[in-house]
Amino acid sequence: MDVLAHMRVFRKVVERDSFSKAALDLNQSAAAISKQVRQLEAHLGTVLLVRTTRRMSLSDGGRAYYLECCRLLDEIDALELATRGCTGKVAGRLRVNAPLSFGLKVLSPLLPVFMARYPEVRIEMTLDDRLRDVVGEGYDVSLRIRAALADSTLVARRLGDVEQMICASPAYLARCGTPRLAQDLHGHDCLAYRLADSPGVWQLAGPEGSSSIVLPVRFSADSSLLLADMLAAGIGVGALPSFVAAPLLASGALVRVLPSHGMARRGVYALTPDGRHVQEKVRAFCDFLAGALRGAQAPGVFQGNH
Repeated sequence: MDVLAHMRVFRKVVERDSFSKAALDLNQSAAAISKQVRQLEAHLGTVLLVRTTRRMSLSDGGRAYYLECCRLLDEIDALELATRGCTGKVAGRLRVNAPLSFGLKVLSPLLPVFMARYPEVRIEMTLDDRLRDVVGEGYDVSLRIRAALADSTLVARRLGDVEQMICASPAYLARCGTPRLAQDLHGHDCLAYRLADSPGVWQLAGPEGSSSIVLPVRFSADSSLLLADMLAAGIGVGALPSFVAAPLLASGALVRVLPSHGMARRGVYALTPDGRHVQEKVRAFCDFLAGALRGAQAPGVFQGNH
């Protein structure tokens, strides 16, 4: 039994969500495709696909096996290309995980440009503000925005920096007054990003020196997009990443608060599994994104890194 060939058949069935469609792609009969999946299941001693008369779905073991299949097969394909001297070909499936706000505000206009440049790349994007298991869930690249990264076996590349901007709506400031000093925040309703390294605590550097402000948090959320909506609605004072804040500041929906007080910049990191070689599709995506962030038009939104 050719295990690798059966793995490729299984992967195609999952990706096409159909035995018949996989059979067309692989130029085989549906019966042959089904037989190979059954042989693979018998070889592994477990059920990979749960079949009913109406639908097919992955078992828990099948889902884990599928992710590992994709990783192994992609590694094998990349190794073969490198061995044959075919490096430089950017192709294949690219699984990317990124924060929701970054995906919608930054990646959304950039991805079509990348895909037009590399038409043989297929992207699977997952948007989630929570940290994901990059290796266990089979991601090629996980984009994270952090002041600092915890030690891990992942390879981290810093693509750019994001400024944190303290903001509030004109209506809120007219009603409650404008903070002039960092300590003035104690007298205001504050909004906090719940997934921050220290939720509800801001480290500020201003004319009076550095200070650690424990915020009187009235509202917290795990989405900076929701925080932006609440700030624009006049709920209080909060900090937003520059790529979320910039258009709201430009429109007048929000204004900057304590502009002379800085918060630590957060890095935009590309995290990739540690391997002996970097696949061309991963390298191309990270290079493209780093260049795009360096070329961002809005001043103060990004500061790119080489």
